[in-house]
Amino acid sequence: MIFTSTRNNSLQVEFSQAVRACLPKDGGVFVPSAAGFEDLRRWIYYIDKDTTFTSIAGTLTSAYMKNEFSPIICQTIAEKAFPFSPELRQLDDNLFMLELFHGFTGCYRDFGVSYLCSYLETTHALYGGSSVFVDFTHGELGALLAKVLRDKKTIKAVLVYRKGDVRGLEPQDFIWNGGNILPVEMEGSEEEIKANIRKLFEDSDFVAKHNLSLANTTNVCRLMAQVFHFPYAFAQIKHKIDGDVFYAMEGGNYGMLIAGLYSWRFALPVNGFYIPATASLGVNGQGYAQMLDSFVKRGERGEANPVVPANLERLECFFEDNELMMRHFVFPSVVTERSREKAAKELFMKYGVFADPGTASAYASVVERRSAEGQAADDDSALVIVSQNHPSLSSDYCRHVTGEVPDMPENIALTLKPVRLERPVVLNSDELKTIITTFL
Repeated sequence: MIFTSTRNNSLQVEFSQAVRACLPKDGGVFVPSAAGFEDLRRWIYYIDKDTTFTSIAGTLTSAYMKNEFSPIICQTIAEKAFPFSPELRQLDDNLFMLELFHGFTGCYRDFGVSYLCSYLETTHALYGGSSVFVDFTHGELGALLAKVLRDKKTIKAVLVYRKGDVRGLEPQDFIWNGGNILPVEMEGSEEEIKANIRKLFEDSDFVAKHNLSLANTTNVCRLMAQVFHFPYAFAQIKHKIDGDVFYAMEGGNYGMLIAGLYSWRFALPVNGFYIPATASLGVNGQGYAQMLDSFVKRGERGEANPVVPANLERLECFFEDNELMMRHFVFPSVVTERSREKAAKELFMKYGVFADPGTASAYASVVERRSAEGQAADDDSALVIVSQNHPSLSSDYCRHVTGEVPDMPENIALTLKPVRLERPVVLNSDELKTIITTFL
């Protein structure tokens, strides 16, 4: 599969080049070439409820890397990455919920990060080399990487926290104890810390010397792992439905939305995506999706910020000014706090489902959109709500909305355990460079 850049479609690289480079040099981000998608219609017809998640991930991995790795290696990458799987719940005749929180830390990112690490470890074992992630984290990503990297030999992570935010790590994880995690506390706000990490990545010589990379969806490998969820959901429900298939999801940084659109490019039956409207991807006067950034040409913008994934730019590249196409796939609607709470209560009262704010917003976007258009749900169409995070991570919200609190699994509780580093606090990107040079 060939990958190109959002700023230069004449750039043509293989999957491995896109992953290792992480960012193209033209200021954009890597995306699959429109001509590079394999038509998997026959395979989609074949998969069913008995097809495992790792089988689906292995087949798509082979589609990503068919010119680079054998199907056996691709399947190995998937099996090592996913000792867990999404779960598909049927709530009503044509209403389903895809739960992505049954991994290491109860968060959807478990899938993408684990897949990225499995891919890198496999390629390093075959061809040599190593990788070092440098990422900002509130704590969740750090706890996840600590878990994923415990058995890895060629990947380390420098995790930058606000002072006092370190959690979910154990002494064995620390690089000074022989582990793979270098936790760093930095003074300043989240915005200031991210600016320092961005400055670090602007030093291309330093990045190359230390093999620095990113574990967020700026890295196209982590993004492409999210594509697996959609054919898996379809395989689970295809024998139960006769009509169209729609997905509802929270907005976030739009990584899940662009992954769903990529799954459609592989010929997966998808009829549209419901999302809450935001300032970046909102609703115009006619009720259609509108991306405000599109008013500034991509070539006239500043370089993509590696710390803040540019998935909105990937969406622009996907639709390439084709407003008609976007209207038929993306259905945003304004979700208020009141409508979100109403949706959360409905999910709980009707189906016994605790919904975190993101899941409640996803469901509310469907209710609001259909209400605004004066239409009822089509009896033949299926709706899959994508639930990205375990509701226990939003216990206060669940208590406020439902009066009850979901149980928190032990593996999630451990990720929230505070950690005192008792190490010097870093002040800027130069001090961060010094620490990286000292320990790596």
